[in-house]
Amino acid sequence: MKLVSWNVNGLRACVKKGFMDYFLEMDADIFCVQETKLQEGQIDLDLKGYHQYWNYAVKKGYSGTAVFTKQQPLSVSYGVGDLNEESEGRILTLEFDEFYLINVYTPNSQRDLARLHFRLDWEDRIREYLLQLNERKPIVLCGDLNVAHSDLDLKNAKSNRGNSGFTDEERGKMTDLLQSGFIDSFRHFYPDTTDQYTWWSYMRNVRERNIGWRIDYFIVSEHFKERLKDSQIHSHVMGSDHCPVVLEIHD
Repeated sequence: MKLVSWNVNGLRACVKKGFMDYFLEMDADIFCVQETKLQEGQIDLDLKGYHQYWNYAVKKGYSGTAVFTKQQPLSVSYGVGDLNEESEGRILTLEFDEFYLINVYTPNSQRDLARLHFRLDWEDRIREYLLQLNERKPIVLCGDLNVAHSDLDLKNAKSNRGNSGFTDEERGKMTDLLQSGFIDSFRHFYPDTTDQYTWWSYMRNVRERNIGWRIDYFIVSEHFKERLKDSQIHSHVMGSDHCPVVLEIHD
């Protein structure tokens, strides 16, 4: 089984930059996107053979997630209980026979860290939600989690220490999650690999020089790791300031 996750930074714009070519090439069983930046009826994707599930933000041109899956899920839920971020369309959960898929677009704590407290509260609620699901069946969490966990996960760790996405608090929340019975699939296969990133600033020549951050993940339940086949970063794929990440699991 092949799963893909991609922050498209505006799906309508990404479609004009080759999204469908990549989508068809990958022929994924499940394809997740974040930051769709659209409302219902603003795009018509002809994805033959796929069921489509969308979580739109109330605010126009902002946030949003979607999942395209060949297999129809047993159930679909939007948001987490009374989590007020539901209005931002950031969470989609699909239940399948053998696992839960949770597609997430984690809120950024903002450049001045104005939203850091809000972000940390989000992390606690998401972790609690994942632990509840994990008691029923394994989970596969994917998406733009807006944090570089270790120094290996961004180009300039020293100069970025304390910045949004690389604060001790955000990194600590990721550590807490992983220590709760989950694994970062990319680091499972490539624990010491450097210079593998999923996001680059739009500043001139930054992507060409590979000055990036790894902030997009596939995280799975610890007891699901025997089914992992590979975890990849498709940094060659353009169309967004993020690139797709791919998880392959044994059927």
